Amino acid sequence: MTILIKDITLVPMDGKNEVIEKTNIYMDDKIIHIGELRDDIEVERVIDGKNKVAMPGLINAHTHIGMSLLRNFADDLPLHDWLTKKIWPTEAKLIGEDVYWGSLLSIVEMIQSGTTAFCDMYFFMDQVGKALEESGIRGVLTRGLIEEQGKNEEKLDETKDLYNNWHGKGNGRIKVMVAPHAPYTCSPDFLKETIKLANELNTGIHIHLSETKKEVEDSYKNFGKSPIKHVYDLGLFDVHTIAAHCVHVDDEDIEIMKEKNVYPVNNPGSNLKLASGFAPVDKMLKKGISVALGTDGSSSNNNLNMFEEINLAAIVNKAVNLDAVSVPALDALKMSTVNGAKALAWFDEIGSVEAGKKADLILIDMDKPHLYPRHNIISALAYTVQASDVDTVIVDGRIIMEKREIKTLDVEKIKYMAEKHAKDLINR
Repeated sequence: MTILIKDITLVPMDGKNEVIEKTNIYMDDKIIHIGELRDDIEVERVIDGKNKVAMPGLINAHTHIGMSLLRNFADDLPLHDWLTKKIWPTEAKLIGEDVYWGSLLSIVEMIQSGTTAFCDMYFFMDQVGKALEESGIRGVLTRGLIEEQGKNEEKLDETKDLYNNWHGKGNGRIKVMVAPHAPYTCSPDFLKETIKLANELNTGIHIHLSETKKEVEDSYKNFGKSPIKHVYDLGLFDVHTIAAHCVHVDDEDIEIMKEKNVYPVNNPGSNLKLASGFAPVDKMLKKGISVALGTDGSSSNNNLNMFEEINLAAIVNKAVNLDAVSVPALDALKMSTVNGAKALAWFDEIGSVEAGKKADLILIDMDKPHLYPRHNIISALAYTVQASDVDTVIVDGRIIMEKREIKTLDVEKIKYMAEKHAKDLINR
């Protein structure tokens, strides 16, 4: 279907750092034309863009969407206790159907808050793939690999099967990468096996790195170097790498990430709540590193609202650095769009609204009291817009949500089933 969005304000995120007023966007599965109205393009559907802003769909570059079943279950705990005493023992009782309904619940939340692509690390990833395919949005599936004696080969085979079954599915909306959980849950030999598998499959790696002070201290104790330097020496960064968190990094770590084109993912909401600390985002951006943005799981964040993360990404570093111009609004928006697309190895197709790219975009309803006056649209998107202001979501030229109504999923059924499975899981 060919769609025309008429008389829209556009923030294309195409590198020109501009806001285009009263323009028109033609699209099928890709953006056909931006600019003046044209008689030579046959249109099947017109969307009125008055009082709306179009921008690229947001990209959640690190999350665990099946964890929505554990939202508000294990709060106000240090990360180590949160993981070892609450999360991991409960996750050991998960079944595939739990992850399916938890994933659908998270996808509904992401669609409603303007996310059109995400990178997920969890278990029962076939179930996540099923939910993703049904929803119509875009995602990278990665099966979290924690080393376990006698089961390592089986886990690597699961990732291989995941790749063979899902990579390229959904008209190319689904990718698969290899996901060693972290250097503290994977030995050097096992990490080398994951690197070998990523090379074999010609895909990327998704890993947690330098999330906590304890993790870094333990790495120096065990290996005499930081987690970043440790995996660098193993050759992990010779593969395209999405590195979640990167909170406790020093200048040498940052130089390594710059040299090897690593894509760190800032997760400010989760890091704040788990008291992990503040990633030196401003320093990384100034080095030319493409820092992306993520929510982490909704058990440690407690939501998947990328507009909240954009806001936090901009304001937290200002306070930490005692510098009001640290991580300006435009940089925070880039983290959630352009940089996220680079992290997910999708920059040729998504991350900006440009002719020839995939038609993944969202429309923001600006006709709200909190969005007047409109002095600066870029500032409004970073500091003022709320998730509930997202009116329309389009992925691959398909309308996934319009006027806040999701077209591809039964939201009421998903809420009911997610609540049921969450209670069953805790009882188990």
